Amino acid sequence: MTSVPDLPPCGLYRTLAPIGAAPAGRLVFFHNHGEPGPGIYLPTGWSANRAQFAESGIPLDGPAQAAQLEPLPEQGLYRVTREFWCCEKHCRRFEPELLVQLGYNGAGEAIVFTPEWVEGALVFPERGFPIDRPRMAALAPLRVPVVRRAPTDPVH
Repeated sequence: MTSVPDLPPCGLYRTLAPIGAAPAGRLVFFHNHGEPGPGIYLPTGWSANRAQFAESGIPLDGPAQAAQLEPLPEQGLYRVTREFWCCEKHCRRFEPELLVQLGYNGAGEAIVFTPEWVEGALVFPERGFPIDRPRMAALAPLRVPVVRRAPTDPVH
C-alpha cells in the first residue's frame, strides 16, 4: 500500500495530544501506510536500549491528526559533533567525536548511552543520561548496517 501524500514519513514521533488510546507525551512509531490505514504503534519494551513496537497500531482518525506528532531523530548510534553537558547541573560532559547511542523513554524523552570497551567488546550500559532537544543538535547519526539473523543462524 502507498503512503498518503499529506502524512509525515514513517518514523519515531512523540504525541502532542491524545491519539486514540495513546495519551499526549508518548513515544510512538508512525506508519503512513498499512492496514487498516495510517496509524501509530506504541512501545512494547526495550532491547539493547532500543524501543520495540507493537505489531498492531492505533489508526489515525484522519490526516489532520498527524499534526499531533512531533518528529524525533532515529534511535541508534551517533557521534558528538561539539561538546555539551547532559543538563544544567553538568552531571556528564560529552566531548566531540565521542560515540554514543541515542534512545528514548516511554515519554519520548531522549537518553544518551555511552559505550565502553570491556574485555575486547563494545558494551552499552543500561542506564544513560537524559538530554533535551537543543542538546540533540550536537549529535550526528552514524551509518551502521543492521543485520537480522534467523533464530537458528549460528553466531560467529
